[in-house]
Amino acid sequence: MLPDLIPVVGYIFMKARCRFCKGRISVRYPLVEFLTAVGFVLLFKKYSMTIDFAVYAYLLSILIIAAFIDIDHMIIPDKLVIAGLAGGIAVFFCNLFKTMDMYGDNKWWNPLLGAVSASGILFLVAVIGNLVYKTDEALGLGDIKIFIPIGLFLGWRMSILTLLLSIFTSGVFGMFLIAVGKKRRRDVIPFGPFIVFSTFIVLMWGWDIFKWYIIRG
Repeated sequence: MLPDLIPVVGYIFMKARCRFCKGRISVRYPLVEFLTAVGFVLLFKKYSMTIDFAVYAYLLSILIIAAFIDIDHMIIPDKLVIAGLAGGIAVFFCNLFKTMDMYGDNKWWNPLLGAVSASGILFLVAVIGNLVYKTDEALGLGDIKIFIPIGLFLGWRMSILTLLLSIFTSGVFGMFLIAVGKKRRRDVIPFGPFIVFSTFIVLMWGWDIFKWYIIRG
């Protein structure tokens, strides 16, 4: 194997340039590789070599790609949503024989409710946002659609928690950008990266957060 084919290491070894055309390689490539590797390691540390690790690593891979595309183009491609749905449907059928711990119960319909709950709430938020701001860009359809496979993977409780964390983190970041003069109140920021970040937090500590909130409440 050529050294430049090794993730991250190849980028450093080739000094950020293509072996053949000598064109400069964007730092985004090793960044995606690094984030994916770190995510996999942390997921493996939590779930070890189980089905849970495999399905969540699959979900994380899709979401990391979606986040960077959303940053560049403010869209989440349907092909990624479909890839997520394919994995989510597989998880749904697996759950019929072996209950996924992430769901928190053994109800067969839990992932189906997860698929419609967070995405449905987000759809209502988008409708209200469009009416308030008189624009159809308050929230992208890709953000709504990506929550369908996320709900299949996480179940309804954790998908709603993911949505709440996404709204909170994006709101805090948006206020920070406004405070430092980088954005104005009506400017739009990509929501996808916050969905991805929140999904990872929930994969790692979702039920700990949920139980802490219940106890505090």
